[in-house]
Amino acid sequence: MNLQEVAQTLVSNNKGILAADESEGTIQKRFESVGVENTEENRIKYRQSIFSTPNLEKYISGVILFDETVWQETSDGTSLHDLLSQRGIMPGVKVDEGKDPAPDSPKEYVTKGLGGLSDRLHKYHTHGMKFTKWRAVTIIDEGLPTEAVLKENAKRLSEFAKLSQEYHLVPIVEPEVLMNGNHKASTCEEISIKTLTEVFAALERSGVDLSAMLLKTNFVVPGKDSGEIVNPAEVAEKTLRVLKKTVPPAVPGIVFLSGGLEAQMATDCLSAVNKLSNNADWELSFSYGRALQAPALQIFAQDQNTELVQKALLERAQANSEARKNE
Repeated sequence: MNLQEVAQTLVSNNKGILAADESEGTIQKRFESVGVENTEENRIKYRQSIFSTPNLEKYISGVILFDETVWQETSDGTSLHDLLSQRGIMPGVKVDEGKDPAPDSPKEYVTKGLGGLSDRLHKYHTHGMKFTKWRAVTIIDEGLPTEAVLKENAKRLSEFAKLSQEYHLVPIVEPEVLMNGNHKASTCEEISIKTLTEVFAALERSGVDLSAMLLKTNFVVPGKDSGEIVNPAEVAEKTLRVLKKTVPPAVPGIVFLSGGLEAQMATDCLSAVNKLSNNADWELSFSYGRALQAPALQIFAQDQNTELVQKALLERAQANSEARKNE
């Protein structure tokens, strides 16, 4: 399967991508929030439970892993990513290494991880990974984002994407405009246009094959402290307006992140976007973490009942698969 075919498969047949790439710090927060001790044993047990969910392949095309998970095995010696591959679910991996404060704008961040990336990509490819992901965040605040940080993050995203393709991995390019703040949805729309414009300009300059990548991005929503109500129909209208202005038709698919939206609201926004899309140039899919996993993690914390954990995950995966249907 070539890179274009991998990218198309990841967004085909009303399927989406499960983001299970929580960093060490993030998984600790998630576990602590539900009273689970953050040990490697518990991380393996939890991820083994969700990766082996019966019929998950009906709704999930790929799973983004954290580096630790790529190399972990179950008690019987099966690698965690083989639990996915054996059922036709593609394993991928987050390859950025978090973020640093921007040198001249300490409220903003630049994503790190380009050092040694070639070696890591080679190892991931030879170990069976099919795609990669790199996240860069855009902060909305007074005077922010700055043009310099937008350009730097776009440049790094493009370098990551180009290198990934050179190592036969499909890059998922993730520029996220954060919900943090009291800004209006109209401001999110404006900043999302600026962010994506910079990203695609950088991708073009770097010679990235747009037909062999996916875009992972935010819905256009108000800041969580704005007091504005999130209305899925309005979210869809603004989000599609942004995408039509910025995303070239060569990109096969856009996978939305939930970005702090509650699980059902993320599903409702995905449904509204697809209903309004009018046969858009791209497949409009999902790549959710919390919005898929939160109910399953709550059950895991209560009694680690594998069957119930899997049932909760499957329900959210099916709901988001159905939300992709343009009906």
